[in-house]
Formats: sequence, structure tokens, C-alpha cells
Amino acid sequence: GVAPGSNGQRRSRTSDYGVQLKMKQTIRNYYVLLEKQFKINYEKACRMHGATGDNLLLLLERRLDNVVYRLGFAATRADSRQLVSHCHILVNGKRVNIASYLVSEGDTVELKESSRDMERVMFAAKMFETREKSGWLEVDHKSYTGKVLTFPTVEDFPSFFKVNLVVEFYSK
Repeated sequence: GVAPGSNGQRRSRTSDYGVQLKMKQTIRNYYVLLEKQFKINYEKACRMHGATGDNLLLLLERRLDNVVYRLGFAATRADSRQLVSHCHILVNGKRVNIASYLVSEGDTVELKESSRDMERVMFAAKMFETREKSGWLEVDHKSYTGKVLTFPTVEDFPSFFKVNLVVEFYSK
């Protein structure tokens, strides 16, 4: 079929807004966050020194649920969020069950001993072998312990993230 209008010519360029929205959704879905949680992180990023977009990614990466996923204790981010909320995760030896908890440099993140033989944890460890590792984290799968060596940098984020589009989206 031919598109209506001048001999079927169609404007297929997505509007700036459309491009920005798509990128925001891409990044939000990558971290498996609801809009409200994502917006809270964006607003926090705005208040920090430096580039808002980079700050946003830094905050998202430092979330405990993301770190648990990055360490390979969970096969998906949704699963890692559940591990956190069900009290399977210790940060510096203390139980933390808040998915949005921000890890700091030097923090130790470990899976509670009683949780280590869960099937999904063992599956995640297998999956982890094929996944790209995060240079800012160190992990020992024998003891299910990870350490935050440093904060992630822009190089640690997927290259397809155009975070400036997210900033433009929210600054309308």
C-alpha cells in the first residue's frame, strides 16, 4: 500500500522528542526501573557536581541491585533486585534489603552463606562466565564476595547509551 499524501512520500524521521524518549526508555529498561525511580535518580544527578548525564549513569550503576547483577550473583537485574529485597545480600557484613542503596568505593558486597546454594544463584554464576566483567568491581565466586574497587567511569557504560538525550528529554 501507498501512504496517504503526496504520492506516498512519508516523513519517517522521528522527532527529537521521540529520539530522546526512546533513549530514556532504553536506559531505564536496561536498569529495570520504574519511571518514578528513574526520575528520582535524574533529579539527584542534577544536584551533583559535574555532567548530569554521567552522574545519572554513575548513580544507576552504583545501585545495589545493579551491583549484585554485575557481580554475577543474579542472572537478571529483576532477580538481583529480589535477592536484595529478600535479605540475601550483605554490604560490609550488614544485611541491606534496599535495591536503590548506593555502594561506595571499598564496599564489600556478599551473598549470605545460606543463600549460596540456591539454584538460581548457581545458574547465575554459570551465566556470569560468558558475561562482560565490570572493571570497577572485583568478584570471588568461591566466597560469593565482591568488592567495589572504584566508581564506574563513562567507559564502563554501554556505548549505545546517549545520555545527553536523557538530559535533553527531562530539561524540556
